[in-house]
Amino acid sequence: MSADNAPQPGDGEFDAAELAALRDRVNELEDTVAAMETDQKKMTIVATQGSFDMAYPPLILASTAAAFGWEVVVFHTFWGLDILHEEKSQDLKLSAVGNPNMPMPNALAALPGMDAMATKMMEKKIDENGTATIEELIDLSLDQGVDLQACQMTIELMGYDEGDFYDGVTTGVGAATAIQHMAESDVQLLV
Repeated sequence: MSADNAPQPGDGEFDAAELAALRDRVNELEDTVAAMETDQKKMTIVATQGSFDMAYPPLILASTAAAFGWEVVVFHTFWGLDILHEEKSQDLKLSAVGNPNMPMPNALAALPGMDAMATKMMEKKIDENGTATIEELIDLSLDQGVDLQACQMTIELMGYDEGDFYDGVTTGVGAATAIQHMAESDVQLLV
């Protein structure tokens, strides 16, 4: 029955109170359906590693999901916190030892200076390819509304100050807050 053909009060089929209650219920159901259609997806990423190559996955995934309109939180803890630390993020290294994709045996990769060389080689590739830097991905993520969170316990453990992080980074976040967002998220990733 459409609203256009609804019986009018006095037609004998419904009284005014019943008709008003029915219209209220229809409006409530329409609002519920509309909310379901515009339900925003949520993603939580936990970043635990702070090497050069591991800084990219959480930032790329977060900025991409945000570009699709998702609500995204990236909770940085332990070494992952260095990604958000302004000074430390400038000196992240790619570890050559134990990396199965490095074109050299571990014995060679363990030599002094190999991590620095591997990092320089990767930075050169990134530059030649026009790939965004870590700092650019942080800025992009923040501009798109990604909530980049710094674990408070790790801030204290590492002896960092809240002012050590990029502007826009949310500090003072605990594990309970991160877990709550994970519980509400459609996608949870540990990187």
